[in-house]
Amino acid sequence: MSANGMTAAPAPTFGFIAVLVAATALGPFAMQVFLPALPAIQEDFSVRAATAQLAFSLSAFSIAAAMLFYGPISDRLGRRPALIGGLAVYLLGSVICWMAPSMPVLIVGRIVQAAGGCAGIVLTRAIVRDLYTLDQSARVLAYITMAMVAAPMLAPAIGGLLADLWGWRSVFAAGALAGVLILIAVWTLLAETARPAARSTTAPRSSMAFLRLLRSPAFLGYALNGAFLIAMFYAFLAAAPFLMIKVLHRPASEYGMLFALISAAFMVGNFIAARLSARLGGDRMILIGSVGSLASMLLLLTLVLSGWWSPWALFLPTSLGAFAQGLVMPNSQAAFISVDPHVAGTASGLGGFLQMGIAAVAAQVVGSIQNGTPYPMAVGMVLCAGAALGSALLAIGGRRHSERPGQ
Repeated sequence: MSANGMTAAPAPTFGFIAVLVAATALGPFAMQVFLPALPAIQEDFSVRAATAQLAFSLSAFSIAAAMLFYGPISDRLGRRPALIGGLAVYLLGSVICWMAPSMPVLIVGRIVQAAGGCAGIVLTRAIVRDLYTLDQSARVLAYITMAMVAAPMLAPAIGGLLADLWGWRSVFAAGALAGVLILIAVWTLLAETARPAARSTTAPRSSMAFLRLLRSPAFLGYALNGAFLIAMFYAFLAAAPFLMIKVLHRPASEYGMLFALISAAFMVGNFIAARLSARLGGDRMILIGSVGSLASMLLLLTLVLSGWWSPWALFLPTSLGAFAQGLVMPNSQAAFISVDPHVAGTASGLGGFLQMGIAAVAAQVVGSIQNGTPYPMAVGMVLCAGAALGSALLAIGGRRHSERPGQ
């Protein structure tokens, strides 16, 4: 029997994982694919760059807010209808962007599109947890998490090519087509995974579920562990392009190539997590990865303080940290949605909200205190990695306390 009372599911099939991967990747892909088209959008609508940038920044807040709703809805109505509804919202937003007559309408369309696209991120985690035990979930989520890295890696190149060939509207038309195909796949291939009895009798009201999870040291620890590791990465994103291009005077193409190294390192960590988590245990993988992330960031800070300001001094330690982060993320995600299996959807949404929110704050703070040196970025990344390790210790301690007899 699995942790949620169901018989352990068979090994996940390629088709099942492919549908979940596509649904998960849709939101991150849509978030990145239109960025190369922003200059053309700005020129077409004759707006300032800061106004055009709102199509990106406001959609991030839309994702964070929407994540809070999908989980509770799926706990009560089921994963499948919630995911289908989210994909329908995504399609509506894509069409609004495609046909937008003005910049404000395009911004509204991006907000709607982002709110729908993030459904896959929240609900695929809950679907996996419905079907598999904790260690099995970590394995499947490792493959799904890789999609969240691969999609943003490929999206800018695809968006730039589409914009150059057929104009910026073709980017949103292609996004709408991708949404239609994924919606058809979900509709035809994905069955409901949440048990009707659990949805009708054991799922608490959303506000009660949120409070119960926020009072759980295990949930907070596991969710914050992943959140601070993502914040560590966002702190890098906030400063690294400026440092590479303005301070180190390197071409943008070099930044792009070195950034691919970070993404590849994260994917390798995810792949190893998929292979070893069941054997070593999720908590052990979380500790190993969290310690590795902190050690990598301390190496980055040491190199920066020593005066070695070079692309490799920035990207090599960060790639090591990304590899360690890849060991952690599938396990921390599987853990925080498993604290209370009856509200796995709510836990997934709340955890996603914390991750997006804390990452956005880290990026804003580090970006706001840039002073022409790598110091703010390096210190910020060390602090985030340290907070991630502390959160991991909180989570593991809280889980062990709750599992003691009589607790």
